[in-house]
Amino acid sequence: MTLISVGVAISEAAAATGLSTHTLRYYERAGLMLDPIDRASSTHRRYTESDIGWVQFLTRLRSTGMPIATVREYTDLVRRGDETIDARRELLVRHRIAVLRRLEETTASLAAIDIKIALYEQKATSA
Repeated sequence: MTLISVGVAISEAAAATGLSTHTLRYYERAGLMLDPIDRASSTHRRYTESDIGWVQFLTRLRSTGMPIATVREYTDLVRRGDETIDARRELLVRHRIAVLRRLEETTASLAAIDIKIALYEQKATSA
């Protein structure tokens, strides 16, 4: 039996997810975890492999700019089960469109920066 199957301490979950223990506690308080985090007899949190996988997915959503309120909405839909699959898909499709829009804007901004760098390099070599 691996440690992760019986649960790991919050410090180990933090290391596995790249988040701080503070953030993990916040996710729990904010209602973003699918299920309540198990507690050891000492009352310390014990994160399962499933909990860690969920947090890793939440981290992906957050890193793409999904607001906490939308993450909470998505989490609530997942908790309600398969009857919400269409709603979950639609929420993710809308978010994907927004991410693509920001990516296009970032790509255009990067191109403008590259043009300026090229101009400065040209001036530096001609000076």
